[in-house]
Amino acid sequence: MTTPSATPREPGAASVDVVLPCLDEADALPWVLERIPPGWRALVVDNGSTDGSARIAHALGATVVHEERRGFGAACHAGLTAATADIVCFCDCDASLDPGDLVPFVRRIAADEADLVLGRRRPQTRGAWPPHARAGNLALTRLLRRRTGLRLHDLGPLRAARREELLALGLTDRRSGYPLQMVVRAADAGWRITEYDVPYRPRTGASKVTGTWRGTWQAVRDMSRVLAEDGGTSGPVTREEPVDRPHVRKGTRP
Repeated sequence: MTTPSATPREPGAASVDVVLPCLDEADALPWVLERIPPGWRALVVDNGSTDGSARIAHALGATVVHEERRGFGAACHAGLTAATADIVCFCDCDASLDPGDLVPFVRRIAADEADLVLGRRRPQTRGAWPPHARAGNLALTRLLRRRTGLRLHDLGPLRAARREELLALGLTDRRSGYPLQMVVRAADAGWRITEYDVPYRPRTGASKVTGTWRGTWQAVRDMSRVLAEDGGTSGPVTREEPVDRPHVRKGTRP
């Protein structure tokens, strides 16, 4: 089994892009973008917003990527293919997670102490993580443990890894299964995967995925299908799926 490059690199020398999948997050964007660590680049992937999210993100200095195909995975992968930094992070764009909490994730990746770092969400209020969403996450982590042996507690969206290695995983899911497929294929490739506790706040606006029981279980079905499809993977995936480069519009921070 092979793993990503084991050449140690100084944390301060790493370049970082933060992928922020976005669908009608105009109210949350200022809070999120204000918390991008200095020197990092925010890649806001607009997935068909109608509330001016792309315009707001551009005005606040983010690089805006337009992805017409609807789906969480489609938005995340468009951001990954548009990224140019050595290390790529992912964070929801709804103000439930603080991108500033990614700093220790990046340090561990840059210091070659881990290959994929995930955020374990810790709710700050009773309503931050609805019971149905938490139940769906628990069911998936149990299935993941059975499939890979990984004793993870969360499949949350806050994460960091090296760009080239992520592309080499050949991720194909473009819906809710994208985050799980990333973990499964990374585990099959022998990556060192670890978790960090991170505060989880009530999101701004309604969730497009886990806001209802129906949405949650649709996501669980998507992810269960990923586990079945990747069940025969035995070793690292080294192909990169051919993709069209998304349209990118660069912003300038004030």
